[in-house]
Amino acid sequence: MENNKPFSWSQGALIALLGVGGCLSLGLMLPIFPSNLQTQSTQIIDIKDVSLQALTQERIEAIKSSMLTSWQKEAVAKGISDIPNSFQGATIMEAKLPPGEKVIALTFDDGPSPQNTPQVLEILKKNNIKGTFFVVGQMLQEHPGLGKRVVAEGHVIANHTWHHWYHYMNPQASAFEVDNTSNLIYKVTGVKTSLFRPPGGIKTNGPYNYAKNQKYASIMWSSDSVDYSRPSVSKLISNVMREARPGGIVLMHDGGGNRSHTVQALPQIISNFRKQGYRFVTIPELLELQDKQSQTVAANKK
Repeated sequence: MENNKPFSWSQGALIALLGVGGCLSLGLMLPIFPSNLQTQSTQIIDIKDVSLQALTQERIEAIKSSMLTSWQKEAVAKGISDIPNSFQGATIMEAKLPPGEKVIALTFDDGPSPQNTPQVLEILKKNNIKGTFFVVGQMLQEHPGLGKRVVAEGHVIANHTWHHWYHYMNPQASAFEVDNTSNLIYKVTGVKTSLFRPPGGIKTNGPYNYAKNQKYASIMWSSDSVDYSRPSVSKLISNVMREARPGGIVLMHDGGGNRSHTVQALPQIISNFRKQGYRFVTIPELLELQDKQSQTVAANKK
């Protein structure tokens, strides 16, 4: 009998320890797997999986929202669409820079488009390029997430009217087209834009004159891809490169229709410019370069 006592005591202690351990494991698992306790009790649980499952969808969305707010504040703090005072109310076809200042600005109109804008953004990200997006108000209203993404990824967002109409508009309608778009850009992204592009480059139907009077810089272009007519990819590339020069502004579209040819051509356009020694800038950066150049010239004349 004496020989059996130590064995009996150890066995009891072992059972007790297992019982306590089981309760603790059960207590830890219940908050995470309340409905699958029975089926998962025999599985090995990776602590990384537990951490991921503990992050509910609400928390993930809250984190994303917080990050976006931070990006928006940073964009505003940097004055991402600010322009030098000398360009307020001006119309710009290109920047006047020395031939050796090989910079070019890529601009995209008529978005945001769920079919095209994400593809354009991915190409720009892959090539570490920042572009300028002239958005249509009603498209931004339909796809605010894409407008947020444009700003979050460091691009410039600008005004391309609310409806993209070509017909004549009285002063009240013109004010609606411009003001509502800028107000929505600010509401969605936190950016107050000073940049405007009239649809079709039309200066006689109302919005252009209204924007000019409101001190917007009206940004035109020096190199037209003519992608709205859906030329072949090779022709589209040729259209862009034919008129390219230092300080130039390239017109392309990420909205307003099928822009698959633009998406296909964009990587080659970027490659061609880089082979020629160009670097890419946003419209505000381009205007800043011209402003500095003008100040330098003025200082040298004194």
